[in-house]
Amino acid sequence: MSVTGWPHAASQATAGRDATLAAGPASRKRRAPRRLLRTLLLAAGVVSALVAVDFSRFVWSVTSAAPPADARADGIVVLTGGAERIPNGIELLAAGRASRMLISGVNPRVSEAAVTRDTPKLAALDTCCVDFGREAADTVGNAAEARKWVEAHGFRSVMVVTSAYHIPRSLAEFAQALPDRTLIPYPVVRSELGLDAWWRNPAAARLLGAEYLKYLLARARLLVERAGGGASSGTDRSTAL
Repeated sequence: MSVTGWPHAASQATAGRDATLAAGPASRKRRAPRRLLRTLLLAAGVVSALVAVDFSRFVWSVTSAAPPADARADGIVVLTGGAERIPNGIELLAAGRASRMLISGVNPRVSEAAVTRDTPKLAALDTCCVDFGREAADTVGNAAEARKWVEAHGFRSVMVVTSAYHIPRSLAEFAQALPDRTLIPYPVVRSELGLDAWWRNPAAARLLGAEYLKYLLARARLLVERAGGGASSGTDRSTAL
């Protein structure tokens, strides 16, 4: 008994299987870029969401910042670079909130006489309890300069006076430089910057965006330093002001 057309049918079936097997790898190769693209888009979406949440937290911490009502510390460190920082520090020192003050980051070309001339109240305190730091060129340098000053005077607590938007990054740097000291942030709030309504103010949005980027870079660098055994934070770096 013979089966008509069987060899031909078998040949077709074999050819079909061969074609399917041959198409399999090619099909997988075509799908691979699409899977990679989907994975990358998903990762980008997750990262963007995390950054958005972190930025919102940063903005909230800046816009809701307020000077503590009756904060006291052994010493005050004022970071130069923004309006009203030095006057606020002077007011704190004059009110007896600390025994001594360091103005960190004073331009080496600016004399103490010029600083006191621009800030009259400083003249009365200059000789007794104000030190001028001229080594710092940025926030990292401020922290290193403050560490030397704090250790020299044996202070256990420090009030950090700087602009409100600068507080998060400053505290990150100071915590690295002074891990065994109590840090008290004293944000200088300037309403004219318009940070409360930053989304309607391009200048305020740029300021917050630039400072947040510097803050992210500082956090990343500090994380690497801690993981690598705590490299010295006294080296000036370009991530700061």
